[in-house]
Amino acid sequence: MELEILAVLGSPNSPSGELSNISKSRLDLCKQIFNLNQLILLTGGWGKHFNISDNPHALYGKSYLINQGIPESAFLDFALSENTVDDALKIKSILKDFDQKNIYLSIITSDYHVERVKLIFSKILNGYKMKFLGAQCELSDKELRNLKEHEKNAIEEIKQNGLYF
Repeated sequence: MELEILAVLGSPNSPSGELSNISKSRLDLCKQIFNLNQLILLTGGWGKHFNISDNPHALYGKSYLINQGIPESAFLDFALSENTVDDALKIKSILKDFDQKNIYLSIITSDYHVERVKLIFSKILNGYKMKFLGAQCELSDKELRNLKEHEKNAIEEIKQNGLYF
């Protein structure tokens, strides 16, 4: 029997642990599609660009989802990652105890981030059945433009220099 795992990629939180709109939009999409036959794998440890608090980002995400009614039993171990490549590597490590052919991964990120996630995850998690879901988030035009520019540059760098992990 196939097991679907909802993998929610980490994103910023404040130094006090308050989740950003980007984080909440990803978690809200997870909550919206979650059913009791699925498991949830949250990513995000620490990093100066997204979490400098005392606790891992994934812990804040788990608390948020539990407060939304998701049962504690639905969560796998955290992937305490620092970036998108690390997300894929740590997810792969967590999934090593599962039968790969029976796993279906639904990777949840932001809509502006999906293209780069596909590029990275298709390489690192080659052989897994995956779909990629992009959450929409309320951002200013400037914020969205900056994020899209960052993604464009990151994708171009991967295409030119390859993926290092």
